[in-house]
Amino acid sequence: MLDKLFGLKAQGTNARTEIIAGITTFVTMAYIMFVNPSILSIAGMDWGAVFVATILAAAIATFIMAFVANVPYAQAPGMGLNAMFTFTVCIGMGIPWEQALAVVFICGIINIIITVTRIRKMIIYAIPKSLQYAISGGIGLFIAYIGLLGGHLLTFTPDGAADAAGNYSKVIPALVDFTSPDSLLTVIGLVIIVVLMLLKVKGAILIGIIATTLIGIPMGVTQLPESFSFAPPSLAPTFFKLDIAGLFSDPSQLFKILALILTFSLADTFDTIGTFLGTGRKSGIFDQLDEEALRHGKGFSSRLDRALFADATATSIGALLGTSNTTTYVESAAGIAAGGKTGMTSAVVGILFLLSLFISPIAGMVPSAATSAALIVVGILMAESLGKIKWEELSEAIPAFFTAVVMPLAYSITTGIAIGFIFYCVTKICTKKAKDVHPIMYIVTVIFLLNYLITALKLF
Repeated sequence: MLDKLFGLKAQGTNARTEIIAGITTFVTMAYIMFVNPSILSIAGMDWGAVFVATILAAAIATFIMAFVANVPYAQAPGMGLNAMFTFTVCIGMGIPWEQALAVVFICGIINIIITVTRIRKMIIYAIPKSLQYAISGGIGLFIAYIGLLGGHLLTFTPDGAADAAGNYSKVIPALVDFTSPDSLLTVIGLVIIVVLMLLKVKGAILIGIIATTLIGIPMGVTQLPESFSFAPPSLAPTFFKLDIAGLFSDPSQLFKILALILTFSLADTFDTIGTFLGTGRKSGIFDQLDEEALRHGKGFSSRLDRALFADATATSIGALLGTSNTTTYVESAAGIAAGGKTGMTSAVVGILFLLSLFISPIAGMVPSAATSAALIVVGILMAESLGKIKWEELSEAIPAFFTAVVMPLAYSITTGIAIGFIFYCVTKICTKKAKDVHPIMYIVTVIFLLNYLITALKLF
């Protein structure tokens, strides 16, 4: 039955591998259940309601990815986008969280429209191979950097004198001194996973996460739950609380609101495209893109079409439940690295999210040291694609370099893609190869530039 539902044999996988992959993806992204409500509660939202909304949005969206697209991707409210929701929109602009949810909902509708009209897919086809490889490698560096930070392996020391407000002009990153149990546990977990992978042990990443979690108990890093509560909090405080009418009630703020919606849509769209291209290129999931269907307008004929649609619906669903943009998670790469190839991986993730409503203390036991070690290894695996870039061709190397390097340094997939697009167009124009660039690349690059201009002029 499972083989018929997900086509396991056709994709060269089996139920055991898919289950392990699903568990692996879940444990690397389970932190969002606790981090997302912590961030959104700063905007005045109810922590318990956002906790439930986060889980339900992740589960529903991931199930859509599993059964509609049949690909091994998980979805949840996105990091970065939730910070933008709270600190830029609600606190910085003074917009009530109900109206901010309306912005998120509208972004979701826009994503659905540009997906069913194949604009999203056309953008993917327009991206040259060199940038696709750079995106994949850049995401690998980004994931590894997340792991280094989450595993407490890096420290940032103030450099120079502080100003009157006590702020330093810059900080210097450095390796920690490893006196912290968290740092030591991350290194232990990293060694375990690396050794298991070198020995070609199946499920090495998941085994490493579990082993690291257990080792963390006597070290005092893994926190055992003090009590178990099986009743989830109420969703009522955020459910269907978005305020679309209030968002557009002041005509003088219309341009700012439209600019804000554009910014959210760009970030959401290119985070997703980056994740799909990066992990899809590495795993082969999206290697056989149906270009004939694109040319002849045959609609949703490939896994990529359906995956994009599943992602597009996620944001609006999340907004209705009461959370910021729900998007495809880059941590899905951990499950893909563990062998996940079909929607069964996603289905396992969705089930585990639902179970977490009732066993949240257990889900919260896995320490960041364990998941961080796994993310560093996944980053290593994804960095392989950087070797496929034609570094000897400067017009290809320059945009590829900026794409890959800016992602971790700016802590944003979208920013890395934007800078890469801009430099790609510039290098091709300067080398008199402007005609080699797809028109969509120019259009998207102009949109990115306009977005930066709007931000620079503080128009919203």
